[in-house]
Amino acid sequence: MTAAERIWTAGLVIIGDEILSGRTHDKNIAQVATWLQVQGIRLSEVRVVPDIEERIVEAVNALRAANDYLFTTGGIGPTHDDITVDAIARALGVPVVIHPEARAMLERYYASKGTELTDARLRMARVPQGAELIPNRMSGAPGIRIGNLFMMAGVPHITAGMLDALTGTLEGGAPLLTETVGCWVAESEVADLLREVEKAHDNAQIGSYPFFREGRTGANFVIRSTDADTLRSCIDSLCDGLATAGHDFTPGGI
Repeated sequence: MTAAERIWTAGLVIIGDEILSGRTHDKNIAQVATWLQVQGIRLSEVRVVPDIEERIVEAVNALRAANDYLFTTGGIGPTHDDITVDAIARALGVPVVIHPEARAMLERYYASKGTELTDARLRMARVPQGAELIPNRMSGAPGIRIGNLFMMAGVPHITAGMLDALTGTLEGGAPLLTETVGCWVAESEVADLLREVEKAHDNAQIGSYPFFREGRTGANFVIRSTDADTLRSCIDSLCDGLATAGHDFTPGGI
């Protein structure tokens, strides 16, 4: 199996009491998943955990053992409840140290703002020993990379900048291609067809997403594959099956 044929996977740990309480609505899952697909990596599992060190350690160890890569968002700021660095250092069995380059970045950043690098702000230069930095153009505090583990900010636009800095640096396989076909039909009526078409195409998956609009029942069928020819064949087979059964369909979805 070549690197392109292999399926590379990543786990994501979302860290923060504010996510679990509903005070903050997470936007990072969608943007991390979308970015990973472009890199040829599939997001295989997401866990949302509170600001409790033991829970973070548990999630990090479980997901990094099960995937090629692990990403975390949240908990790398300057306040007392930003404990992600400590938790991940514990999970990896290494001490926490002040990264000299991170300290210099923060000193330059706050000097440009006319303020000082306080002890609280210096917390953002703490990393697990052996870590590298992920550049952050949006604010002075960098992200952290240690091996195949990536620690990023919880603020979505800062996370986006860190992902941009990582673009093209991770090994992955072929990007996942997707197409959608919509149909005004109850998915239960075409369940057998969906199963048969997917079974006939080894490197394709079909997801069914029902909806109710304008007093009518319908569904969008999302076909995914890393191979363009397989994707097209699967779409053609599905559309032929829908037409044979007397169902009108809409390429691109409804």
